[in-house]
Amino acid sequence: MRVLIQRVSEANVKVAGELKGSIANGLLILLGIESEDSPEDISWLCNKIKNLRIFNDDDGKMNLSADEVNSQYLVISQFTLHASTKKGNRPSYLKAARPEIAEPIYEQFTRELGLLTQTKIEKGIFGANMQVHLINDGPVTLLIDSKNRE
Repeated sequence: MRVLIQRVSEANVKVAGELKGSIANGLLILLGIESEDSPEDISWLCNKIKNLRIFNDDDGKMNLSADEVNSQYLVISQFTLHASTKKGNRPSYLKAARPEIAEPIYEQFTRELGLLTQTKIEKGIFGANMQVHLINDGPVTLLIDSKNRE
C-alpha cells in the first residue's frame, strides 16, 4: 500500500462537476492499493499518518502531528501510484490491485483512519474520473510505502 500525502491549506474533489469532498487545513492522501495489502498495512499507515509531525509549531518548525492540529483528511484512490516504468514508455499497473479487491480495502482504510483520528474522512468516488484541486502548503509532499518501512 502506498500513500502520497500532501499537506494542504485546502483541497477538494469533484466528479462530473459535482463536489464530492472538501477540506481546509489538513492532509490530501492519494492511496494506491496492491493485491497483497492486508489489515496490518492499513493499521500501520493510518497510525503513521495520524502521528506524522509535518505541521508547523509556533516557531515555524515541522514539529506537530496531524492529530495535534486537528487535521482534516481527504482520501483519493490512486492506482497509478503502483505504476512501473521500468520497461518502455507505457506504464504497467500489474502491481495495482483489481477494483474488486482494492475498493473494499480503500473503504476499510477510510473507516479505520476516521475511527483512529475521530474525524470525518472526506473522499472521492472509487474508480471515477476525478478532478482534484489543492493548495499544497509548504509545499510538503511525502511518499510512504507500507512494504518499505524505512
